[in-house]
Amino acid sequence: MNRINFKLVHAFVAVAEQRSFRRASEVLNRSQSGVSLQIRELESQLGVPLFHRTTRQVRLTAEGEKLLQHARRAMAEWDSGLSGIRESADMLRGTLSIACVPTVADTKLPSILKSFMSTYPGISMKVRELASDDLLEAVRRQEVDFGIGIEVERRNEFQFESLAIDAIYACGEPSFGLENRSHLTLEDLAGMPILLNARSTALRATLDAEIAASNLQIEIKYEVLHTHTALAFARAGLGVAILPGIALPALQNSTLSAVPIGSPNLTRTISIVAMRGTMLSPGATRLKNTVVEAFRRG
Repeated sequence: MNRINFKLVHAFVAVAEQRSFRRASEVLNRSQSGVSLQIRELESQLGVPLFHRTTRQVRLTAEGEKLLQHARRAMAEWDSGLSGIRESADMLRGTLSIACVPTVADTKLPSILKSFMSTYPGISMKVRELASDDLLEAVRRQEVDFGIGIEVERRNEFQFESLAIDAIYACGEPSFGLENRSHLTLEDLAGMPILLNARSTALRATLDAEIAASNLQIEIKYEVLHTHTALAFARAGLGVAILPGIALPALQNSTLSAVPIGSPNLTRTISIVAMRGTMLSPGATRLKNTVVEAFRRG
């Protein structure tokens, strides 16, 4: 029974619907003898006759009638499945899910998605705005197709495709004397009240590593949940906000000055994050390519 293949079932349905081996062979574009051979093979494998054959007509047996019902349903399911795969490949419909760190979601992602959706309007998008550690966990659990996050040292299970090098800045009001500085050292930061986004785990890890290597003590005055809150606190003169360069457009029409930290600058790497060894779907691949192109344009 396991040796029954789809071609035999397809030939059976054609003969059953045409009520003729000759007409079925024309529909299938095969020889009449070849179709007859396929039907005999199917009957042999099932152990029952499927047709009453006379010189004038071909009729289904009771077993043939039952098989025809199941065969039609099976072929309809097969056609539906193939159609779904084609539509997915052609980007006619479907759902994509990505995770994105907040600073990228606030800045680059809206224009990226607008461009993608204008080309593939039938696609539904799910976007999860997650801090770096949560983003990696979502990728690891395959809850998203891929992430747009920060490259970290855990390379054994994740694959990172670099998008941009993002410098880290100190942002503050004129009272902190940043406007005439080309850069700030970690020693400079040690004398300032620091504002930090508590969810920026990758940025915090980078900063903590540099501080530890320099044997310095830096006062984190306020830890907040959103970059916009850190900037609001900085505008109020409560301290110097530590922000990635991608967040700097939020400083427009502001009295805040932004100065890179370190010489050479302290940086992080924005990357496409996926599980190592996994293959993206056609839709996810095209979205990833849209992201890569957007970062390449700057």
